[in-house]
Amino acid sequence: MEPRSRDSTSWFIAARTGKEGQQVFRFDTFNDQTFWGDALRLHQAIEGTKFGGVGPGLSPKAALGVGLKVDVDALPASLIELLRQGKVNLDDPAVTLALLKLNSVVGVTGFFNPDGSLKSVGIQCALCHSTVDNSLTQGIGHRLDGWANRDLNVGDIVSLAPNLQPFADLLGVDQATVRKVLQSWGTGHFDAELALDGKAFRPDGKTSAVLIPPAFGLAGVNLHTWTGWGSVTYWNAFVANLEMHGKGTFFDPRLDNAAQFPVAAKAGFGHVKNTPDLITPRLAALHSYQLAIPAPVPPKGSFDEGAAKRGEAVLQWKWQVLHLPCSSPVHGTRMEHAHCERSLRGQLPGGPRPRQTLPHLTSERSLDAHKRRFLPRRAFQYAAGCG
Repeated sequence: MEPRSRDSTSWFIAARTGKEGQQVFRFDTFNDQTFWGDALRLHQAIEGTKFGGVGPGLSPKAALGVGLKVDVDALPASLIELLRQGKVNLDDPAVTLALLKLNSVVGVTGFFNPDGSLKSVGIQCALCHSTVDNSLTQGIGHRLDGWANRDLNVGDIVSLAPNLQPFADLLGVDQATVRKVLQSWGTGHFDAELALDGKAFRPDGKTSAVLIPPAFGLAGVNLHTWTGWGSVTYWNAFVANLEMHGKGTFFDPRLDNAAQFPVAAKAGFGHVKNTPDLITPRLAALHSYQLAIPAPVPPKGSFDEGAAKRGEAVLQWKWQVLHLPCSSPVHGTRMEHAHCERSLRGQLPGGPRPRQTLPHLTSERSLDAHKRRFLPRRAFQYAAGCG
């Protein structure tokens, strides 16, 4: 094969893999509808009694109110025009069902019976890690993949489910307690470790939930989270299997530690195996797409540039003095110090760029000591992929 032909083939494969990853990120439920729909029956709360479900149903106004987003590119031109004219009844759950049929609700997929009734509902990565640009109206616009949906109230959405018994059984509490915990998370927050250690609240009584992180700017990143769980692909597998409740394979013997992770150890979360595995074969493409999502350039005046430069200088100094290792808790590998420092400063291909907060990091300092008790290495570490 000629060099030019090989290059063309490589570019074609890279582009195809990235496109496949985009589809996974936006639309793949990994068959998690068996949990959110079949088990929790969340779809019944969405449709309401009028359409065979329970309660008043979820209107578009209520859905947008809890942070769900609508992809304007999935809407027909006629509907877009009616929305512009204010001629769509946003208080009618029937409109929400219509939006689901159009596959326009970001991060949520409705599964329908032949008669048009809602059969089940599943979620995707995009639910928490995409938003829209509000180009049509608030909550309706073009997708912004990789952006954390800080308007999303995950807890309130899940608490709508008629049957929270699967969570109650997992945590060893009643459904009322589960609902109380979910409703304590607040907008833009999620507690990924609740299903591991069962610690819903901090010692000061506040929620243990932390900010939903962005999924952009991950190129050149080794460890995905500040908590040291593992690589980007590891965390994708962790979330898809244990948080989204998809059907895949997941192995991590650290979760067998009943003293540190009592809930996970009892549930066997360190040894998950489903046949067929609908997650593992999709991880490479998903990772490829995530690496291709660039961090947005912060608008001028949106942050204190002087303070950012001083903070960068302090961070570089601490790095050089302490010689902190960049190591993987899963594989025990160590990257070259120069590469660690370069990644930490954001000096990846394309030059330096402004960075945001570390993934999953909140400003609530009292969370540190509480959460450290339940981290795999009982220590925080730097993570560079925060955009």
